[in-house]
Amino acid sequence: MDQGDRDWWRHGIFYQVYPRSFQDTNGDGVGDIRGIIERLPYLTRLGVDAVWLSPIFPSPMADFGYDISDYTGIDPLFGTMEDFDELVAAAHEAGLRLILDLVPNHTSDQHPWFIEAKSSRDNPRRNWYIWRDPAADGGPPNNWRSEFGGSAWTFDEASGQYYYHAFLAQQPDLNWRNREVREAIYDVMRFWLGKGVDGFRVDVIWHLIKDAEFRDNPPNPHYREGRPPHETILTQYSTDQPEVHAVISEMRRVTEEFDNRVLIGEIYLPLNRLVAYYGNDLRGAQMPFNFALLSTLWSAHSVEAIIADYERALPPGAWPNWVLGNHDRPRVASRVGPAQAGVAAMLLLTLRGTPTLYYGDEIGLRQLTIAPDQVRDPFEKNVPDIGVGRDGCRTPMQWSADRNAGFSTATPWLPLAHDFVSENVASLEADQASILNFYKAMIALRRKLPQLVSGSYEPVAAQGDILLYRRRGTDGLVVIALNFGAEPAATTSSAIGFNCEILLSTFMDRQGEKLEGMLELRSNEGVILGPYQDV
Repeated sequence: MDQGDRDWWRHGIFYQVYPRSFQDTNGDGVGDIRGIIERLPYLTRLGVDAVWLSPIFPSPMADFGYDISDYTGIDPLFGTMEDFDELVAAAHEAGLRLILDLVPNHTSDQHPWFIEAKSSRDNPRRNWYIWRDPAADGGPPNNWRSEFGGSAWTFDEASGQYYYHAFLAQQPDLNWRNREVREAIYDVMRFWLGKGVDGFRVDVIWHLIKDAEFRDNPPNPHYREGRPPHETILTQYSTDQPEVHAVISEMRRVTEEFDNRVLIGEIYLPLNRLVAYYGNDLRGAQMPFNFALLSTLWSAHSVEAIIADYERALPPGAWPNWVLGNHDRPRVASRVGPAQAGVAAMLLLTLRGTPTLYYGDEIGLRQLTIAPDQVRDPFEKNVPDIGVGRDGCRTPMQWSADRNAGFSTATPWLPLAHDFVSENVASLEADQASILNFYKAMIALRRKLPQLVSGSYEPVAAQGDILLYRRRGTDGLVVIALNFGAEPAATTSSAIGFNCEILLSTFMDRQGEKLEGMLELRSNEGVILGPYQDV
């Protein structure tokens, strides 16, 4: 790993590990840090460059680690600090960067800070959280709603005030208007950066600052039945406040106290608001995560429009990024259909910008239906029967046909899909045409062709459900053609150029095929053409 590479996050590929579900080594049914160390060779074979870990800090696990009770420790469930130090060293030795989740918006209600804050109105840490007197009728201070169901305010009988929580009542929000809170979290960042982590993915970064007047949020005129109840109101005053950008700039400056680190923001906002998180003069997050592909209609026309909107919205010099899956959203193979999974992967790995993969997507893991008595997700428990559960995208990694898919010798914390006997890393590595081997080939091709990393993006008009675009660099052109349809499709070679050949097909069987007059695509097929020089 080149420690002096300031732009590593621009040309690298990120891979999210959900530690509970990656590899268990101590037989308790839950993944751990030593399991991640054990599987680093797999990640290097895959070809990714950076590993992002969901939280591994001490936590009561009300929201599986996103409720932190100690920001500078390791939960015994995952191992020890010595294990973590070994992971950092092993990852770096393998040429991999390591990214941690930072959860600064809220703590656990078991964090010592909140226990102190709750102890009395006069406690010095009282103002580290958000407390308000009841409304005139004795109810919550305003109409803000928790994203996990119900009011975002919980009444504390002892002090006669409500505290605010954007998520679970066990996750009280910190008061980011308090300078002491900011400095405490910045010291947390310095602690982990000092241990060698290469950056942070900042959880719900757009939530950090709330309206100073705590005004009621307006109703959502576009709410529709069947959606989570918190969507009945817009978050005009509870999220995305202008002052948040000064906070993010401060975070960025903390990372810059160390060499070659990256700050990534989790932000679910429309593209025109998302791009503000790059900050003035690009002094905010280097990569505000772009989740547009997670919710779009899966068609060539819709995806092409999103790419165009995003490219148009990016500030000058801002570096784009793309995400197809994460621990909060249904698996991509289920969203777009297994037949389109290869097309989705080719799209992700050939668009301009940094791609982020979610563990298991490279083996085609699908969203698993979880039986009611096996549900673990608090969101699903609080808001049942409308399909918001996140357990189905967090099931254990399927390594082999062995017991429990090689994930654990014990019963896994979440059930495994029944297809793990055939759909696993070992069997897919042995199948030359598998989606796993396609991912490896696609990543290797991306490394080989600088156009796919740093080249410009140029859309090309195409008929039907074909998405066609060029990546142009100093070494010439590469053309990507993706058939989003379930029927064969074709486009003339004049649309893409002449004297080129297929470098890679999602079906792994057309390498070297010359293009003669017409490019024919099978149903659900994507191909990469070129490279060739401009003529």
